[in-house]
Amino acid sequence: MKEKTYVEDIDRSLYDFRNEDKDSFRLEEGLTEEIVLKISEEKNDPDWVRDLRLESLRMYNQLGLPDWGPSLADLDMNHISTYVRKNAKLADNWDDVPAEVKDTFEKLGIPQAERKSLAGVGAQYDSELVYHNMKEDVAKQGVVYTDIESALRSEYADMVKEHMMKLLKPSDHKFLALHGAVWSGGSFVYVPKGVKVEVPLQSYFRLNAKGAGQFEHTLIIVDEGADLHFIEGCSAPKYNVANLHVGSVELFVGKNARLRYSTIENWSKNIYNLNSKRALVEEGGKIEWVTGSFGSHISYLYPMSILKGRGAKTEFTGISFANEGQNLDTGAKVVQLAPETSSVMSTKSISKGGGVCTFRSFVKIGKDAVNSKSAVSCESLMLDSKSRSDTIPAMDIRTPYADIGHEAQIGKISDEAVFYLMSRGLSEEEAKTLIVSGFADNVTKELPLEYAIEMNNLIRLEMKGSIG
Repeated sequence: MKEKTYVEDIDRSLYDFRNEDKDSFRLEEGLTEEIVLKISEEKNDPDWVRDLRLESLRMYNQLGLPDWGPSLADLDMNHISTYVRKNAKLADNWDDVPAEVKDTFEKLGIPQAERKSLAGVGAQYDSELVYHNMKEDVAKQGVVYTDIESALRSEYADMVKEHMMKLLKPSDHKFLALHGAVWSGGSFVYVPKGVKVEVPLQSYFRLNAKGAGQFEHTLIIVDEGADLHFIEGCSAPKYNVANLHVGSVELFVGKNARLRYSTIENWSKNIYNLNSKRALVEEGGKIEWVTGSFGSHISYLYPMSILKGRGAKTEFTGISFANEGQNLDTGAKVVQLAPETSSVMSTKSISKGGGVCTFRSFVKIGKDAVNSKSAVSCESLMLDSKSRSDTIPAMDIRTPYADIGHEAQIGKISDEAVFYLMSRGLSEEEAKTLIVSGFADNVTKELPLEYAIEMNNLIRLEMKGSIG
């Protein structure tokens, strides 16, 4: 009898289809120096990257598991393959992408999105990008959008070396060290001084292989006075073994520049999502985070903004939805180092079926950050008595000349609201779904139309069987 590797769940067939690992190269499971050197050889790394990998591996072996968040004791790296790729070259023409990979992204709507609403697209399948393209008029503005390995062998190699793993250091924690050792794939973006990219760029990550990890690295540099919206999407089919995602995102926002970074995370519920994101913002610059977390078995995700220059700003808008078997530990961090900086965090979480949502925030106002402001707001909605929601805020304020606020609310769906909507002809499930969609509206309205539709679809998907 054929082994069953697919785990039954609510109908998420748009994301749960998968292709067999035909015509793929896959490294053995585990994490050793030999494996790390094989990855480096596969990538044809410059010497400094190979040395970074080996030093990161040394740190990984020395560091313990994080002492916050859900337990990771069941995550066994001896059963994770850190590198899987299709036997195909990176394509800039959709017709040249392997048929089964193309079929995957066609089903997910990536080519349609590119044609309709995006300035450029990168599509990663397991450990490598398989497709990358950018509209000619955007390229003519001097915008660089490529896979990071190509950037390492280009005229931008010194820029990559100057910035890569400088915000997110392997010494920060065990899984950043893991990322530093085995990273593969990801995107490099450079927006020149004063250039405003009118339509978004997007990267989409698909983890298809069973029992594998994905470790992409995204590096974006938005120069002085420039403007960019970058969208990140991800999904995976569900297996009955653990998969692992340990990506890293480093963002550099120049003087008076603006970057919006939007993410819809829809990992399957066998995935450990241990992602790290950090931005450095210069004088008058602004970083905007928009995040939706809907998938994974366990998540650790806390985008950090470092406001280095006077008047730098950050806004974080996020939502997480934990269903049965999910423990999502998410939030945001900000470090305000300069005068007149400001930060706003607004998050919402929804828990159902025994799911656990934890909002974890950290605000640090340095002694030189006089006349700075910070406002943190967290709202949680529990859909039943089995579920759980926690708020864990932390603040470190080093100056008396700052305006700081924090508020948190936890509640349940009102029986009266459900009854009213049912009296207007909706079923109980439809009524609850409508209320939850309204609760998430502040995040939905921050996304481009196509991605707002996807997020609402994910909410409806998670609300299936929500009666009782």
